Amino acid sequence: MTSTNEAPAGAAGEGPVEKVLAGTGTFLDDRLHAAKSTRTLLKKVFPDHWTFLLGEIALYSFIILLLTGTFLTLFFKPSMTSLVYHGTYSRLDGVRMSEAYASTLNISFDVRGGLLMRQIHHWAADLFMAAIMAHMIRIFFTGAYRKPRELNWLIGITLFTLGMLEGLFGYSLPDDLLSGAGLRILEGVILGIPIVGTYISFFLFGGQFPGMDIIPRLYIIHVLLIPGLLLALITAHLFLMFHQKHTQMPGKGRTDKNVVGQPLYPYFMAKTGAFFFFVFGVLALLSALAQINPVWLYGPYNPVAMSAGSQPDFYMGMLEGALRIFPNWSWNLWGHTFAWNVLIPALVPLGLLFTGAALWPFLERWITGDQREHHVNDRPRNAATRTAIGIAVITWYGIMWLEGANDVIADHFQISLYTTTEIARYAVVIGPVIAYILTKRICLGLQRKDAATLLHGYETGIIQMRPNGEYVELHAPVPEEERAVLEARTTAPLPLEAGSDDDSGVPDPALRGPVGKLRLALNRVVTESVPLPVGNGHGTNGHGNGHGGNGHGSSVAGEPERAAVTSGEDGKTLLGRDSPEDPGEH
Repeated sequence: MTSTNEAPAGAAGEGPVEKVLAGTGTFLDDRLHAAKSTRTLLKKVFPDHWTFLLGEIALYSFIILLLTGTFLTLFFKPSMTSLVYHGTYSRLDGVRMSEAYASTLNISFDVRGGLLMRQIHHWAADLFMAAIMAHMIRIFFTGAYRKPRELNWLIGITLFTLGMLEGLFGYSLPDDLLSGAGLRILEGVILGIPIVGTYISFFLFGGQFPGMDIIPRLYIIHVLLIPGLLLALITAHLFLMFHQKHTQMPGKGRTDKNVVGQPLYPYFMAKTGAFFFFVFGVLALLSALAQINPVWLYGPYNPVAMSAGSQPDFYMGMLEGALRIFPNWSWNLWGHTFAWNVLIPALVPLGLLFTGAALWPFLERWITGDQREHHVNDRPRNAATRTAIGIAVITWYGIMWLEGANDVIADHFQISLYTTTEIARYAVVIGPVIAYILTKRICLGLQRKDAATLLHGYETGIIQMRPNGEYVELHAPVPEEERAVLEARTTAPLPLEAGSDDDSGVPDPALRGPVGKLRLALNRVVTESVPLPVGNGHGTNGHGNGHGGNGHGSSVAGEPERAAVTSGEDGKTLLGRDSPEDPGEH
């Protein structure tokens, strides 16, 4: 007997999983009306470039930090109460220590998987900071901070600052000799603040250093306050990125009006999900094989003890180096000591770094007068001054970072500790200047190479003898994809001119006076570049004469006519054509 009942459209072949998903989706949409927004979200296009993974590494490291940190809070005791240790680690048996340090030893040796979790947490913290630094460097070099993304750039700087504080407070919690020395340096920096430093120190430590309150207070800040701020800022960062759309690298068909890439579902979700497990796997493998922060070797903190070769985690190395490199300057005035040798290196270098980074997008926009929105990134070589400034700052930062381990360097290379310090004092000034000059020359040289490639095409290595007996090398045209990348520099801001502002001949008042002249001078420096050939390769496609008009720009196919570049009477470069019979001698 045949049934006359027909199944509803789309119901045939549905399994139990599909029915559950459909029912759940209907339930949520009836109450939240989220179907339309979800479809829009799933169609969101993401560009594909390996440097975009740096931000994802930072995000995934933060997630792993939250997971492993939650595990550690179940066993860590943030107490400065003194006790005598009688645990598994026999070398410290009978040693008096704080309860915080004893619980750290307990996590490392008695809690199943505790040491692995500690190490994953510490490696993830280092990877989080390293990824943020690399991500911000990529954003700076490519100009991804420009309008409309200035707010996201400021959020990134705040995230990096909070990450430094979170790391400092985190590795201070075990109350071992290394972390205690870091807290002692922090106390010295706070005391270096004139007049109010003593009061701030007493408020933070609850009395004389180290006191009984510092570890519980750092614990609350480390596990509650700063993670909450980080989570809120990361959420805002991602929301703005979704709303403003992701930047993309220059290429064929990529403009400030579109986004070329793959949709969120399924391509990006599958890729980013796999990448999360890859990051987690690398951290787990690294934590299982590479030891980090073995607090049992340092022993409990003792205010009168100190050891050589003690350095903080890498992201605090710059501050450590600045303190070691600065001369011993101090004043005693009116009963107050002004410890410039502590105050200046502790506050000024980081203050200059963060303030300069925060102001740069607005300063660059003022200098260039560029008010456009930018969704296509720059190639670093095409912004020579910006790239040179970035490398100079990295050099300046790196010298102070190295100086943070000057005792290790002196011991390893068998040189005087004072010699390393003296070298660093000169290098921190001279090094960035040399780095700036060299980087800018390299960028301009690469621009010349790109211009020559657009004009001449590629050298093929094929030698051809011409009718007049001359040997020339044939050139191949530039592929369209690469030509689009090379021509992306045409969107760069034009230099400002001090002449008339409009057709009436009225000068621009913004470019007059001392401030206007300063802006013009800075503009000439910031916009310095090598001009692209006339026509940007559109008319020649790599077949142009790049050898003084002798026709050396022939293509591989040996076209009967070759584009030539000649010099007009007004001195401007003009595009012309030369016949096969005319070799185009100089």
